[in-house]
Amino acid sequence: MTDTTAETDPLAAARERPDRPVRLRDGDDLDALVAAHDLVLVDFHTKGCTLCRSIEPVLGNVARATDAVVALLNPREDLPLVEEYAIRSVPTLVLFERGEVVDRLAEGFRGTEAIVAFVERRGEGGEGREYE
Repeated sequence: MTDTTAETDPLAAARERPDRPVRLRDGDDLDALVAAHDLVLVDFHTKGCTLCRSIEPVLGNVARATDAVVALLNPREDLPLVEEYAIRSVPTLVLFERGEVVDRLAEGFRGTEAIVAFVERRGEGGEGREYE
């Protein structure tokens, strides 16, 4: 029997810190996840994006290597997110700490070590700082 809880309620899978990315449906899911966890890394991606697909296994490694909850969200499912988080390209990684955006990476594919370092910096003058 397959557990479909994460498919029907993506936030149920994120109640504890999961060891793999959680798929969010929309901005409401994002808001709830960010409110429930101190550190959240969100990969804004789109279907059909080759770089987005290739970064997914890396994000699984990041989820296991850091104390961040890692989530995937297609901003086309909730278009106001594109403007709210200034999504200009995909994949774009946005790091939230205590409900606030602290940093972002929008430079294409990055490996596990680079993204783990990005999360661990938590917006402390990181190279990805683009969000205002």
